[in-house]
Amino acid sequence: MVIPTAPSIRHPVIAEDIASILSRAEDWRSFAGKHVLIAGATSFLAAYLVEFFAELSERWPEDPVTIYVLVRSLDKLKKRFPHLIGQPWFCPIVQDVCDPSPVIKRLDFIVHAASAGSPKQYLNDPVGTIKSNVVGGLNLLELARKHNARLLFMSSGAVYGHGESLSPIGESDFGVLDPLDISACYGEGKRATETLCAEYYRQYGVATVIARISHTYGPGLDLDDGRSFADFVADAVAGRDIILNSDGSASRPFCYVADATAAFLILLLRGESGAAYNVSLDQEITILELALLVARLSPTPGLKVKHPPSAPARQSLFRSCGHCDISKLEKLGWRPTIMPEEGFERTLRYFIDN
Repeated sequence: MVIPTAPSIRHPVIAEDIASILSRAEDWRSFAGKHVLIAGATSFLAAYLVEFFAELSERWPEDPVTIYVLVRSLDKLKKRFPHLIGQPWFCPIVQDVCDPSPVIKRLDFIVHAASAGSPKQYLNDPVGTIKSNVVGGLNLLELARKHNARLLFMSSGAVYGHGESLSPIGESDFGVLDPLDISACYGEGKRATETLCAEYYRQYGVATVIARISHTYGPGLDLDDGRSFADFVADAVAGRDIILNSDGSASRPFCYVADATAAFLILLLRGESGAAYNVSLDQEITILELALLVARLSPTPGLKVKHPPSAPARQSLFRSCGHCDISKLEKLGWRPTIMPEEGFERTLRYFIDN
C-alpha cells in the first residue's frame, strides 16, 4: 500500500524507523480516524507507537488518529514529544494508571505499557510495579469493556520463569517462577495481568491480545537502566572501554524496537483475542559478541572490551535464557528484519546525534 510522504520533524533515525514500518505490506488505513489510548506513553516501547500514530495523523490530516497519551510526568512528556505538543489530535492525560480512569468519549484501541521495564526500575519499586500492571490493567480493561475497544497488553518473556531447556520457547511453555523471589514483582505482575486479559475476553468478550516481549533495544532506550546492552551503548557513546561483569558467554536474543513496534501494530489489527504472542528475535548473540560489536561500531576508535577472569560463582548469575519461538506471530505475516549489526549502529547514531 502506498502512503503519501510528509515532512518529518522527528530525529532522523526514528523517522527512518517509522518509514520502514509503514513500508510493510499492511493496511495502515485501518487506523485512520481511530481513537487510541496509550498508557505509559513516554516509556521506551510505547513512545514508538505514539510516533507511529502521530506520523499517520500528520500524513492524513483529514482523518487523523486521535492519540490519548497517559503519563505520570508532564515534564517527561514535553521532553519526549516536544514536536507533538499542541497538535489537536495529541491529547495528554497526566495521572497514574492506577487512579480512576479518565472520562473519554470514544476509544477504539488501548495499549497497556505502564510498567517498569528494567530490573533497576522494578526492584526499586516492587509494589508500584505490581500495582501498575494489575491495578492499572484492571482499570484499562474496564475502559476497554466500556468502549468495546481492543486492548494490547505489553507483557514479557519473564512470564516463562526459569526453565532448564534452551530450546525455542513457545507460548505454552512455562518454567518455575518463585512468587517470593525478589524479582517476582515483575514476572508475577505480568502473569496476573495476562490472566486478567484472558478472563476479560472469556467472560466479557473484551478483545484483548498479549505481547510477550523479549530483549528489545533502540533509540530512546534508557542508558541508565542497568542492563548490559544499555551499559554497552552508554560506554560506546561516551568513548569508554566496555567492562563485562562475566566472561560474556551467556547469550540473548536482541530485537530492534522498530521490528517490535511493527509486531505490536499487527497484533492490534488482527491478533487473536485472548491469546499471547512472542515478540522476539529468534537468533541469539553472546554478551561478549555484543560488547565487541558495540565497541567496533563506536565512533571512538580503539575501544577495548575488558572482562574479569572466570569465576564460577559469579558466572552462574549470567546464564543464557534461550530464545522464543516466533512462529505464531509469523503466521500473521511478521518477522524481524533488522539484525544486531544494523540495529546497534542505528541506536548509536541516535544517541550520538541527539
